[in-house]
Amino acid sequence: MTAACVPIVSATAEPPSPHRTYTERRAAAQAELTALDRVSARYANLRTLAFLAAAGVAGFVLAGRLPKVWWWASAAALVLYGVLAVLHHQVFRREARAKLYVTLNERGLARLGPGWHDFTERGERFLSPGHLYTPDLDVFGQGSLFQLLNETATRAGEERLAAWLSAPASAQEVEARQGAARELAPNLDFRQDLCVDARDASREKADPALFIQWAESGPQLNAIRWARPVAVVLPLVTLAVYVLGKFEVLPESAFWVGLAAQLGVAVITRRPLKVMDEGVEVGERGFVRYAPIFERVEAQRFEHPRLKTLQSGLQQPGQPPVSEHFKRFSRLFSFIEFKRHQFHPLIHWLTLWDIHAHFALERWREAHGKQLRQWFEALAELEALSCVAGLAHDRPDFTWPVLAANGPCVEATALGHPLLDAPVPNDVSLPGPRHALLITGSNMSGKTTLMRAVGANVVLALAGAPVSAKHFRLTPLQTLTSMRVKDSLERGVSYFYAEVQRIKAVLDAAQAARGQVLFLLDEILLGTNTRERQIASREVLRLLLGTGAIGAVTTHDLSLAVLADEPGAHVVNVHFRDHLEAGKMMFDYKLRQGVVDTTNALRVLRLAGVPVDDPDEATAAR
Repeated sequence: MTAACVPIVSATAEPPSPHRTYTERRAAAQAELTALDRVSARYANLRTLAFLAAAGVAGFVLAGRLPKVWWWASAAALVLYGVLAVLHHQVFRREARAKLYVTLNERGLARLGPGWHDFTERGERFLSPGHLYTPDLDVFGQGSLFQLLNETATRAGEERLAAWLSAPASAQEVEARQGAARELAPNLDFRQDLCVDARDASREKADPALFIQWAESGPQLNAIRWARPVAVVLPLVTLAVYVLGKFEVLPESAFWVGLAAQLGVAVITRRPLKVMDEGVEVGERGFVRYAPIFERVEAQRFEHPRLKTLQSGLQQPGQPPVSEHFKRFSRLFSFIEFKRHQFHPLIHWLTLWDIHAHFALERWREAHGKQLRQWFEALAELEALSCVAGLAHDRPDFTWPVLAANGPCVEATALGHPLLDAPVPNDVSLPGPRHALLITGSNMSGKTTLMRAVGANVVLALAGAPVSAKHFRLTPLQTLTSMRVKDSLERGVSYFYAEVQRIKAVLDAAQAARGQVLFLLDEILLGTNTRERQIASREVLRLLLGTGAIGAVTTHDLSLAVLADEPGAHVVNVHFRDHLEAGKMMFDYKLRQGVVDTTNALRVLRLAGVPVDDPDEATAAR
């Protein structure tokens, strides 16, 4: 997609909204696609005319109606057909790229509303039931952070983004990612071009792991190292013998001895060459077309140190850039792919072609194989940074978090859930060690959603991304959750014991992190009786706060509110509530200070059609 397809906005003008930007870019790509369709139709017609002209002239010559000199006209028409076919193929490639731009901008529009929930790449392969927060905070899976952010074109980029969402980064690393993503956010041209280049290079999402494995493997042709000089000398000797035979210096039959020797060399080396073939073909997966991707990165002018470092890693001092190495790899791989040509057996017999091609590729692997991982890691990081930048571009109301020096702490103003289209904002303050929120409230009032909002924004913040808040301040910390505990028939684990195991994992992790932890616990220990749950819940909270951690706990057990009075801990009671309007329950999802003084479980049952009675109401009526 050329720059002419996208409207230019003055540097002093107010930047257009994401919706307008994507709409205009999609329209430009669709217009280009329509124009290319017309060009393609013209080429198709011209190719048909050229073919018919070649066939018609040849027919008239064969029928004797035209002199034989007209064979040249037929040949010229066939050459024209070939030229038109090449040009037509280039139009097909441009059409494919225009379609990719249309798709990218449609995805951008979908990401501005609920449409992103239909994206097929949800990151399920990164789900781990034992992870300390990703299952509870919708980091992967349907309706997840990964599904919202992911716009990678390679498996390596996908894995890098998943790794960032799965583990908190240091303050220095977070600030570096923020700075790089801020620079990339308004540069939609570069981000989309990079993505289109990668998707155009491979039909499926390319995975460089096998390619890197091949490149880093040991020498594969050592067993036939002798064949390299033989492949140079023997065909020349055979040719010389043929020439000398024609001049009757040697018997003409001696030429066949040379050809027989070459055939023997081809047979002996066939197996090792096939093994190398299999290794490189399994790993290649479209990487022969990756030169334009690296070329685009090399040509981009970056300002942020992190981006400059990634770019400089693509060129060693005194050596050509990575794009040139990939262009050479593409040429060498095409020499190996010549084996699919119908004349390959003859050419290989006469020149020992495959030996030359495979040893040339082996030299490339020996020279650059150890650098390949670094090149793809740089590309993967650029893809992950582009995803973070995309979120910043698409959510201009999000803010960049501020990293605090001392903690743990999490403080937010107008915090919302980043996965909701219209979240109700709330302020959250956990300003220092041993601070916690004890959240009470009626069913469906927003308790768990608030905790997930806190957790999801912390995950985004420590991945280097912007967050759904007006102001957000935190320290690097480990997030620990217990929300969606499941029993397991297969492992013979009851719900209660599964919850106990989860709490033990949370406590162990909090101690290992020396209190640099945010814990989020939702209605813990529901699988036991009320008295023991009250005792155990209080002790678990004391143990967590004892490590210096901060966090939040939701509960229906109002007796836990007494923890706010304990010395040394800073537990604050907050709550959500509901109210009736025309016989219907209504929620405002606003966080309030203090302990809730209403309940709604029986009301919810009645509204669902379950005929339950309240003994207290019956007594009051009497």
